[in-house]
Amino acid sequence: MVCPFAGLEEPVAWEGTPAPERDAPALLARPPVVLTDLTLPPFDRAGLTRIVRELAGSCDGLLVGEHQARPDFPPTQMTGLVRDAGGAPVITLTCRDRNRVVLDQELCGLVEAGAEAVFCATGDARAVGVRPEVTQVFDLDGTELAAHAAAAGLTVGVPESPETPPLRIRPGRLAEKQRAGAQFAILNHVGSPARLAEFSARARQAGCTVPLIAGVAVYTDERSAAVLSAFPGLHLEPERVAAVVGAADPVAAGIAEAVAEARALLAVEGVVGVNLSGLATGRGPVEGAAIKAAIGRELQEA
Repeated sequence: MVCPFAGLEEPVAWEGTPAPERDAPALLARPPVVLTDLTLPPFDRAGLTRIVRELAGSCDGLLVGEHQARPDFPPTQMTGLVRDAGGAPVITLTCRDRNRVVLDQELCGLVEAGAEAVFCATGDARAVGVRPEVTQVFDLDGTELAAHAAAAGLTVGVPESPETPPLRIRPGRLAEKQRAGAQFAILNHVGSPARLAEFSARARQAGCTVPLIAGVAVYTDERSAAVLSAFPGLHLEPERVAAVVGAADPVAAGIAEAVAEARALLAVEGVVGVNLSGLATGRGPVEGAAIKAAIGRELQEA
């Protein structure tokens, strides 16, 4: 099937009531903001606690995913588990498996559980072979979900993919998400700071003023680089990957590469922070967390 979104010529306009202006989120109060993807073994409370503690103090928030092929504890429960372990959870909520009634229940639960922010995404369809007998919902899309989240009083983040087709409508799409209630955007990886600057400028021209969090690719071996290369729109430069993987100390080289990329992206107008994304290493999530923590600490010390 061809995704209907891929054939749009213009972004779908937000026809609901524009969200009222709100104070800047506390999450973004002290730029540069460092978010870190939380890579976890599923349904493993002890593993979650160990990984969150490894990352403690190295970032401003932990981006908790909701993956198409790796079910885990529900978002409200994840909020409590991450908070109990000392982290600030930025909780992804998708529309794949819940209708609007259940999504509203989750939003109320996230308020009560103390989520740092909610990251509202339409969500990918389930991976092939994952519960094919169960209907997928998509009662709302990410823009509508952002409006519901703003009405619930949550800090609202949304995704955008600057280099994934259809390219021409994505700046305007982000502006419509802002009108619905988005307060910041986490961007998928972009090929270069110059391309990010072009997207940021086009988004401003479309009327978007939300702060941008740029994705930073974190890899230290072939497996972690391969996982990132599978992301839509992300193209790692083979020479840079080879330089990291072939270094005498690939971990140190990968950390240095990520820090350099982050600093270059942070220099782009409109970018207030970065999101450290990817496995970081094929040796496991605890080792990956240690690598991301080292990157985060170095960025915070700059």
